Amino acid sequence: MQTSADVVCLDIDYVDAAHALDDRTLAAFVFGPDAPAADDVRVLRVPLTPHGAAPAEIWRVPGPVQRGRDGAIRWATDGRLRFGTIEVTEGHEGVRGAAREAYTALLAHLADADAPHLLRIWNYLDAITLGDGDDERYRQFCVGRAEGLGTVDLARLPAATAIGRCDGTRVLQVYWLAAATPGIPVENPRQISAYRYPRQYGPQAPSFARAMLAAPDHALPLLLSGTAAIVGHTSQHDGSLSAQLDETFANFDALLDAARTHRPGLPARFGPGSRLKVYVRDAADLPRVAEALQTRFGDRVPYLVLHAAICRRELAVEIDGAHA
Repeated sequence: MQTSADVVCLDIDYVDAAHALDDRTLAAFVFGPDAPAADDVRVLRVPLTPHGAAPAEIWRVPGPVQRGRDGAIRWATDGRLRFGTIEVTEGHEGVRGAAREAYTALLAHLADADAPHLLRIWNYLDAITLGDGDDERYRQFCVGRAEGLGTVDLARLPAATAIGRCDGTRVLQVYWLAAATPGIPVENPRQISAYRYPRQYGPQAPSFARAMLAAPDHALPLLLSGTAAIVGHTSQHDGSLSAQLDETFANFDALLDAARTHRPGLPARFGPGSRLKVYVRDAADLPRVAEALQTRFGDRVPYLVLHAAICRRELAVEIDGAHA
């Protein structure tokens, strides 16, 4: 007989207190530069300022969870799902070198781990669109990430987000979720796969899938990559925040439809089982975005609104999250 502890599952929730950790907590995230730090390796302070009082994001598994350190990496695992994080201070090679170092360490850590298959990665770097042409920091990050990943099967890339922190701290923060069993990458039919972007976006196309489904026998939500108002590979509605939000949700509708071809029981639209993180480039737009989300969802969909720079200068908003 299968018990709840035998099920590979992940519960993601937004709660009022991050200190409510127990032996089922895989990771906990607190937001903003003034968020309280913690000695527990499972607690990560994300340096993005929230709009209003932000709850903590908690990941829970059936348990029990083991945790520790592997060099610069902090990790936690229940034997089937593994959380890990690394922070790398930029050196003489800038964000490219930091990304290469972070991803090299990440892969070395996972090589002999109980859960070696990457499902989802988050990347936060300062001044993400600073620099011109191929010297832009996001483009340099993409090069360093690819160098750290080495030769990979593009069809097996994890879902991911790359977002700009706005605190002037040149530290690359990376955290991830990995599993004992590979997931199923999902692409958006309205968008060209990011790893196939043309050369105009830099010398190295971004290395991520649009979303990730866990293995069929796992009870995990659909993990959504950072998604914005891009159709094909072209940004839409420059200068119109509301139109960009509408286009972003049209992309999510298409992405959920694509995921449902693999998992028909997945809800077709966002609802109580969804969790969204909404990144807003201009601080002055935070109240407008919060109001637009309240109008769209009311209290049906839990979400966080965070001040963060987007990887293209013309984009005002980006959203990622989980959906079940």
